[in-house]
Amino acid sequence: MKQQIAIGIDVGGSHVSCAAFNLNEKKYLPETFAESDLDNHGPADEIIAVWSKTIACSIEAVGLENLSGIGFAMPGPFNYEKGIPLFTGENNKYENIYGIDVPAALRKSLNLPVDFPIRFINDATAFAIGEDWAGKAQGSKRSLSITLGTGFGSAFLKDNLPVTSGDDVPEQGCIWHLPFKEGIADDYFSTRGLVGRYQQKTGKLVKGVKEIAMSAPTEEVARELFNDFGSQLVNLLQPWLERFQVEVLVIGGNIANAYDWFQPALTAALKDKNSNVRVEISSLKETAAIIGSAVLADHSFYARVEPLLAEM
Repeated sequence: MKQQIAIGIDVGGSHVSCAAFNLNEKKYLPETFAESDLDNHGPADEIIAVWSKTIACSIEAVGLENLSGIGFAMPGPFNYEKGIPLFTGENNKYENIYGIDVPAALRKSLNLPVDFPIRFINDATAFAIGEDWAGKAQGSKRSLSITLGTGFGSAFLKDNLPVTSGDDVPEQGCIWHLPFKEGIADDYFSTRGLVGRYQQKTGKLVKGVKEIAMSAPTEEVARELFNDFGSQLVNLLQPWLERFQVEVLVIGGNIANAYDWFQPALTAALKDKNSNVRVEISSLKETAAIIGSAVLADHSFYARVEPLLAEM
């Protein structure tokens, strides 16, 4: 049987990274990894050129003749069905590619056939699918994967597919927009949330959560902040863990690097609520989104996920 190999692309704010994934063997191919920096406020042709150059490196590593398709893990707002970005100035990124037919532009730039599969999905959902196919959610029937960093990404999966509607998940199948304290979950469970609360309590402005974690061994305020983060995260998630009957909660994103500091409070809060959900820290990290987007090239899987794209 011919090996089915796909390339997954993870589009970030300041860089793009991609690599190949063997769909038959469910095997990530690290030797095909490529990454480029880019200016997300740059002109459209420049952004397409950087994406194309990066993808071309991975294509060269696997050979075009072995390639089944290309998948993108993209932040929103985005028309995932048609591959058309909907970013505006309000999003403060990629506003110059608004309305562009990305698949057509890439096929032209990479000299690919007009029907070559180039597919798109929300980046948080791609992370969850990657964890389901090759990570810590493998083998589970119902999982919730979250990414904690610049923003709060999340996706519920049931029988390998994202769940975006129904009584057992929040609206759109994600958590970031849910009301929490004086704002929404994204305000609280994000880098800016933790950094802001740290500054409020200490008067010190730090760049990120890493600095707070480095202070934690000697600073009680930092430890208290992490304890609050762990217990409040359970308060936010528990109703949905219960409703969706989540078996495994996978945590990724940069804040997951500080898990040792908020794990005791999180574990205690889950125990207090009689929750038996298994909590796992992603070992795939950013690779999960690459794998999850590459999986879109599996035609049978894509046929099942395509009807859900309009709700992302």
